[in-house]
Amino acid sequence: MAWELDFITEENFREHVRATIMKYGEKLQSYDLKRFNSNLVDPVKLIFDKSVYGTGWEEIVNNEIFRQRDKSNNNDIGYFHQNIFAYFAGCEVPAAGWDVIYRNPSGIIMSDGDIVHTVYVEMKNKHNTMNSASSAKTYIKMQAQILEDDDCACLLVEAIAKKSQDIKWVTKVDGKNVQHRLIRRVSMDRFYDILTGDDKAFYKMCMKLPEVINEVVNEERGVSVPCDTVVEELRGIAGLYSDLPENLAMAMAVYMLGFSTYAGFADGMLQNLHINIEDGKETLLKHIYKYAENLRQAELKTAGAVPVPGGNAADVLPAEFPLPDMVPERRRRN
Repeated sequence: MAWELDFITEENFREHVRATIMKYGEKLQSYDLKRFNSNLVDPVKLIFDKSVYGTGWEEIVNNEIFRQRDKSNNNDIGYFHQNIFAYFAGCEVPAAGWDVIYRNPSGIIMSDGDIVHTVYVEMKNKHNTMNSASSAKTYIKMQAQILEDDDCACLLVEAIAKKSQDIKWVTKVDGKNVQHRLIRRVSMDRFYDILTGDDKAFYKMCMKLPEVINEVVNEERGVSVPCDTVVEELRGIAGLYSDLPENLAMAMAVYMLGFSTYAGFADGMLQNLHINIEDGKETLLKHIYKYAENLRQAELKTAGAVPVPGGNAADVLPAEFPLPDMVPERRRRN
């Protein structure tokens, strides 16, 4: 099939998609309990969400893992939107200063009829990602650029704008509304139009994108499917609370991720892990991570080709992290 995008070659487009996918690499690493809690999850929110949305523990934990990955991936999508312009004629993606600079010696006709020869671009993924202070700072930067070079325009380009637009950017600086005909707020489709002269250029790119992503993912062996173990590790920790109902035992396992040093939460866990109550609270979370890791490794070994003597996961755990008697007979999942 003929390549239909005349503003970027098929080879360059595929290479850019591949580079973006490769940036997903770290986020595709599997999540264990320690990685899951690296920024301290909010246990109370997880428990509210589980109950209010009527989901199970597995779904609510997987949703949180997805949220954490997605938050990081937003930067990678920003990379895609910004760096694709390095392949467009007349465009530069500087290492610092501006996100994109577009130069055209023949002149760039702005929507209000002005003709300039350089466009400086600040790019945002979404229309609501800047607060008032950030907006003021960006506007002042653009204003300074126009004072320095009166043959340019400055654009705030939004990948996800409220609507297709190319308008004067009206914002506040020091409490006053400010605007300038050459400082504009532009949606991504209109920016593609400025660069290519084709008002459907962004649409055409989006129509090609799913196909190329799928092809690159299928070709690229470095893209792996993560195998997250957080739910299984939480269930293992919940198994330490044999005297509690299953749902509350899982809630306690989740509580320990954020409240391990809080009064009342740690006592039972310290006893079950045979840790000194006087000085164990400060390091309890590390012990929990280690316990979960050892339990996971034990279960992997049990499930693998190498048998565990007696079939008991406790046989492969260090003495300082003994499994309580009830753990090999953990409750069945709901």
